[in-house]
Amino acid sequence: TVPIVAVSDSAFHRTMPAVAGAYALKADDAKKLSIRKFGYHGISCTSIVRKFPKLFGTLPPRIIVCHLGGGVSITALKDGKSFDTSMGLTPLSGVVMATRVGDIDPGAVLALLREGGQGVGFAIPEAEDYLYHSCGLLGISGKTGDVRELLALEKKGDEGAKRALLAFAYSVKKYIGAYIAVLGGIDALVFSATIGERSAPMRSRILQGLEGLGITLDEAKNEAMVEKDGVISKAGAHVLVAVARTDEMDEMAKETQRLL
Repeated sequence: TVPIVAVSDSAFHRTMPAVAGAYALKADDAKKLSIRKFGYHGISCTSIVRKFPKLFGTLPPRIIVCHLGGGVSITALKDGKSFDTSMGLTPLSGVVMATRVGDIDPGAVLALLREGGQGVGFAIPEAEDYLYHSCGLLGISGKTGDVRELLALEKKGDEGAKRALLAFAYSVKKYIGAYIAVLGGIDALVFSATIGERSAPMRSRILQGLEGLGITLDEAKNEAMVEKDGVISKAGAHVLVAVARTDEMDEMAKETQRLL
C-alpha cells in the first residue's frame, strides 16, 4: 500500500540541445537503441539552481556546476537549464573519476576487448567492471581513488598520487574551458559534492591558470570554505566562484511531495 516514487537523475538534462546530446553514430542505430547523452547528477543541479538565488542573489544566465565526488560531472547551465553535461549515455564518461575511466578513445576499449585480461581479451562484463571500478584515480595512482588519501600520499612524495591529482584537475579544467566556449562566456562557477565542498586544495588546483577567463580565486576565502556555502572568488572578480552544498535527498523529497 506504500506508494513508490522514481526520481530521475537525468530528467534535468532534457533541455540540452540536440547537437549536445547526439553521438556521431548512424542515425537509425542511435534512434533504435536510444544511444544518446542522457546526463546524470540532474538532481544535484536542480538543488544548486534552487539554492543559488537565496545564497548569492539572482540566478545568472551562464553557470557551470562542478559536481565533484566519487562520481564527477560538469554541467553548463543557460538560464537555469541544462545546456551540456560531461556524463553521457552512462555515468562512465566525462571527467576522470575515483574509479571510473572518464573519457576514453573507443579504440582503446576495443583494444581491451581484444587483448586485455591475461592477454586474451576481456569479455564485455569484465571490461565493464574494469572501466567502472579499476580505472580513474585508482588506476593512475595504483593505490586509491580517494582524493583525501591521494593528497596525503602526494605530501609523502608518491609519484602515482601526484599524477592522479594532476589528471583530475586537468580533466575538470578542460571541461570548464569547453563549456565557457559553448555558453559564450561565464557568469558563475559553482563547486558542489564531496570534493567540491570539502577540498580547498583541489579547487585551487583546478582554477589555477584560469585568470585570463575572469576566474580569480581568493585563497583565504577558499581555505575557509569547507562544508559551507559561500563565495571564494576575489572581490570584484568578473566571474562569481562559489561553493554550494548540494542536497539531493531534499530534492527527491520535494519531488515526491509534488507527485503525491
